[in-house]
Amino acid sequence: MKIPKLKKVYCPKCRKHTEHKVTEAKRKGLNATHTLTRGSKFRTKKRGLRGRGNLGKLSRKAVSQRKMTGKKQTKKIDLRYECSVCKKKWSRGEGFRSKKIEFV
Repeated sequence: MKIPKLKKVYCPKCRKHTEHKVTEAKRKGLNATHTLTRGSKFRTKKRGLRGRGNLGKLSRKAVSQRKMTGKKQTKKIDLRYECSVCKKKWSRGEGFRSKKIEFV
């Protein structure tokens, strides 16, 4: 997939559309999320919801009986944007699947 190196997008710090330098960022999965983030299993247990159900562990069929088994062919890719005016770096929340990325 070909992506331009420079892109004009909205900068949250400048509050206007400016040129941004686009780079690839490492995608953080669920195991990299913090234990105290909103909706984490640790936090829901701390909040007093202990003993309510089994968090979906035992109410599902065995892995061999589920349809989607096996490894995915691609990893999700995040793009990191750097504003050319204020040098603020940020990334969008959504990632997309692609085997190969090329910056043009």
